[in-house]
Amino acid sequence: MATYKKRGGKPKNTRVENSDIEALEQDSTTAEVFNTLDEGANRTEKWVEKNQNIILTVVGVVAVAVLAYLAYVNFVQKPKEAEGMNEMYQAQTYFDTALNATNGQDSIYNLALNGGKGKYGFLKIIDNYGGTKAGNLANYYAGTAYMNMNDYKNAIKYLSDFESDDAMLGPLAKGAIGDAFAQLDQKDEALGYYETAATMQENEFTSPRFLLKAGITAMALGKADVAKKHLNNIVENYATSAEAAKAKVYLAQAEAMN
Repeated sequence: MATYKKRGGKPKNTRVENSDIEALEQDSTTAEVFNTLDEGANRTEKWVEKNQNIILTVVGVVAVAVLAYLAYVNFVQKPKEAEGMNEMYQAQTYFDTALNATNGQDSIYNLALNGGKGKYGFLKIIDNYGGTKAGNLANYYAGTAYMNMNDYKNAIKYLSDFESDDAMLGPLAKGAIGDAFAQLDQKDEALGYYETAATMQENEFTSPRFLLKAGITAMALGKADVAKKHLNNIVENYATSAEAAKAKVYLAQAEAMN
């Protein structure tokens, strides 16, 4: 018997899997991203090419500025700092001598301020070495010297120009300005400086010292609540300080004011 093959047969599977579609879409998206990046890169290259003179000029200016700054620091600022500190030695020696002297203090303070033995005093150091650490420190010494000479206006002037983050010197300078205002009978100003001095660098030495002065000054101004706040701060937070016992006495007085 003759046999015949059927035409056609089982058709091949022409279904496109979902994974194939996703792969095609992913390829298409990737191509678009790269095309976008290429276009962006081309635009950037064209912009750089167009503005390269400006870019080079800006880079050059920055480079010159950096080099100028480094040159200034190394060849001007540092030598000036060292020179200023050397000049300070004799003035500081006069200052320390005046602190320990039993008489003639004002004349020694004047040497510290105006100079002697061919060396600058604090005032010349301030003028000639402004912007240096020596010049800044000279403001502190000059202000303190004037304070000890009872020249309170000059004390305020120079102490106000002194800047320091030091835990001791910063508060001491602000507190001394408060003392100067108190001596000038400007108690409101004194109170403000005492409060600043007490809180700017809180520690066991300067904080209770100036909180006590703030409390006493507030009482003199009739500000009982302000006084109690500062005095209570000493009693509660600085109980072991030398000021704590005095604070309790003044606290009782402040409470009686009400």
